[in-house]
Amino acid sequence: MRKIAVFGVSGRMGQMLVREVDAHPGATLSAAVERAGHEWIGQDLGQTMGGGARDLLVSDDIDAALAASDAIIDFTAPAATVALAARAANAGVGHVIGTTGFEEADLAAIAEIGTRGYIVRAGNMSLGVNLLVTLARQVARALGDEYDIEIVEAHHRHKVDAPSGTALMLGEAVAEGRGVSLSDMADRGRDGITGARRDGAIGFHAIRGGDFIGEHDVIFAGPGERVTLRHVASDRALFARGALRAAMWLEGRGPGEYSMLDVLGLSGR
Repeated sequence: MRKIAVFGVSGRMGQMLVREVDAHPGATLSAAVERAGHEWIGQDLGQTMGGGARDLLVSDDIDAALAASDAIIDFTAPAATVALAARAANAGVGHVIGTTGFEEADLAAIAEIGTRGYIVRAGNMSLGVNLLVTLARQVARALGDEYDIEIVEAHHRHKVDAPSGTALMLGEAVAEGRGVSLSDMADRGRDGITGARRDGAIGFHAIRGGDFIGEHDVIFAGPGERVTLRHVASDRALFARGALRAAMWLEGRGPGEYSMLDVLGLSGR
């Protein structure tokens, strides 16, 4: 039985992760963790989630959670995730990172920790999105520079980062397909008299409103035609299922920073 701890347990993803772990025949919930000072600390997890008591208290004790677990799943905030990655690596515990909104320095820190830790990090944990990433890379490679690329994403009104982690995954994929650097070619939104579109630019546009779970389009606009790759999420639980799959997959792996493409056998390594 693989022991899984959920960090950020009070959030929508955290609570879905608890339900997915409970439903998995090969996993058990080893700890439920929230930030210090959160109102759930010290409360019975089952009761705070609106059910019956389950003899597991929500805690802010990271060391105790790591000691009790084989792997942790983390949908929190960038600074907290980077600090947690180092502690999980030192404890030899697998770390599944679903947090988004990282700065370049954060990603560099996680990559360094991945040389000694056991990490799966992905901007999106769904099977369909990771297939979309693979397809976007292939289409970008096949169509070439005469096709303009625009990435459009929509999320609920409460999402705090833009572009989404998934949009950035897609941007990295099409940049790789073209053999360019995303940081050099990204164009994040337009306003005013912007002039003509820059050749080779990879455009990003973020929609925020209502209760969108997640929609992503990669548009290849060429002379006389357009090709659009699209993914629509209709059930947030698919992300929790993907994250749990990653936590189970880490068992027996060597140190490294892996992606969902590795988990799904799509990375080619």
